[in-house]
Amino acid sequence: MTYPKIPLAQTVIQLCKAKNIKHIIISPGSRNAPLTIGFTNDAYFKCYSIVDERSAAFFALGIAQQLREPSAVVCTSGSALLNYYPAVAEAFYSHIPLLVLSADRPKHLIGIGDGQTINQKNVFENHILYSANLKLDLKDEKNIPVHEELPILKNLEDKFERLLGLQKDIQTFNEEEINTAINFAIVKKGPVHINIPLDEPLYETVNKLSVSPEVIDVSVKPNEIEDYILKDCLQDWNEASKKMILVGVNYPDTIDKKWLNELAVDDSVIVFTETTSNLHQNNFFPSIDQIIAPLTENEQKQLQPDILITFGGLIVSKKIKQLLRKFKPKQHWHIDEKEANDTFFCLNKHIETTPNEFFEGFLTKITHYVKSDYRAIWNSVKNKRLKKHEEYLSAIPFSDFMVFDKVLKTIPNNYILQVGNSSAIRYTQLFNVNKTLDVYCNRGTSGIDGSTSTAIGCAVVSKKPTVFITGDLSFLYDSNALWNNYIPKNFRIIVVNNQGGGIFRILPGHKNTENFDTFFETNHHHTAEYLCKMFGFKYKSVSDANSLKSALKSFYLEDSHPKLLEIFTPKKLNDEILLQYFEFIK
Repeated sequence: MTYPKIPLAQTVIQLCKAKNIKHIIISPGSRNAPLTIGFTNDAYFKCYSIVDERSAAFFALGIAQQLREPSAVVCTSGSALLNYYPAVAEAFYSHIPLLVLSADRPKHLIGIGDGQTINQKNVFENHILYSANLKLDLKDEKNIPVHEELPILKNLEDKFERLLGLQKDIQTFNEEEINTAINFAIVKKGPVHINIPLDEPLYETVNKLSVSPEVIDVSVKPNEIEDYILKDCLQDWNEASKKMILVGVNYPDTIDKKWLNELAVDDSVIVFTETTSNLHQNNFFPSIDQIIAPLTENEQKQLQPDILITFGGLIVSKKIKQLLRKFKPKQHWHIDEKEANDTFFCLNKHIETTPNEFFEGFLTKITHYVKSDYRAIWNSVKNKRLKKHEEYLSAIPFSDFMVFDKVLKTIPNNYILQVGNSSAIRYTQLFNVNKTLDVYCNRGTSGIDGSTSTAIGCAVVSKKPTVFITGDLSFLYDSNALWNNYIPKNFRIIVVNNQGGGIFRILPGHKNTENFDTFFETNHHHTAEYLCKMFGFKYKSVSDANSLKSALKSFYLEDSHPKLLEIFTPKKLNDEILLQYFEFIK
């Protein structure tokens, strides 16, 4: 087998292999050549070449999101590393394990005007779980740069022994740092950065490894709930007649159905689920905004819970955040192993465990249900809203609202649905999505910058086919995502093109002015057609209900190429139809 000659590169690669990090996304460069040589010459690794580092990092994020284990990105020195930052931030807030491996110049070449050099040490400081800044291997005598730790020694034998000792110390330090970083990514679920100084020559190879790094195993302590916490929770729970559970981003099939069923029959409990929660139960309350947007202030007050329990990731619905900040629950408990966001400014308890473990210890100890009409009242509201929802859909013209209804109803069973940010996820939240779909969206930072790349990374490793629904600005912004040789033939993209940032027409502002059109909505006349021709996608466009219905019939059929369906909607109608919707369903 071929290995890079540099011991540090060998060490990084061997420890990645020992930690079962299989998917390696490499962006081309010279300084990272030793890492590229090592990864690509070992059949254990599945290596991908993606030029655009921003896209590469989101592609890796999609892989890690699906496998729920770290994937790695590898780049050269300089500004290449900075292009990883959006995905690093998303991984940080979405708790997705991502390993960033950056090649760097040796320390003595930094800050002297050498090319392709920036200050890479701790560059992700505010959005990283761990930063490992490795030390440069020592070289033979004639190539050793001057270091403070290398005093002039009187004879070569002393000097040789000194160098061996220093190299051993450096090797031990590097092994410990690499182990620690990777273990953080695995256990704490988030991004870590390993900065790797590499000196020339970079392309030399050997047939035998020169180092055998120590593997430090992952250590995980179980989070057990203290008895007094459960006791306090049970006492408060049994006294409250209005309990609300709000579920944010959540992996499919992670909550035991018996606990969901238990919550669903308690008349004092309502469970609000976001589309990204991947939770379904007939007595739960999806489409949160549909239920609460039309409420009067008095009705909002009636909805105010005594106890709010939250779990899962970040919440999409602004309306539920506004309501619970205005009418705060008396108590807010958040269940999560890592952290608890005080989203509603009334957090009382952070229960540091998983929802399953909490419900196992909590629900089994509840001896009676509190008499309450809380769920019955809001279930009646939900049913009325659903009827008005269907009535409204039957009367509106072709628009974003109609498009999302038609598209979501025709996605085949057991697909993965990746959704872009801004309008796309907010429209999706207004509909009851097929229960067999697994739904994902980059809600850590809620950015539009890497949604397509993430969806493609997901599609590459998923056993299920993937469809991605996005807006035109998000799609165009991340168009380099299509510069990817690994896209499966069954991958599908739906672009809802309303010729700009349609979400800004819904927000307060002076619409239909030159300033608004240029700097907020960012009007444009671009389409996805020529991008599809360049990157080998089958392209179809529609602009009315009948052509959409016809196109969707064949869109998911097998083909020799991935497909993209672009749906053009009337931008000056979309906002009116959406705003009128909330008035209509009151």
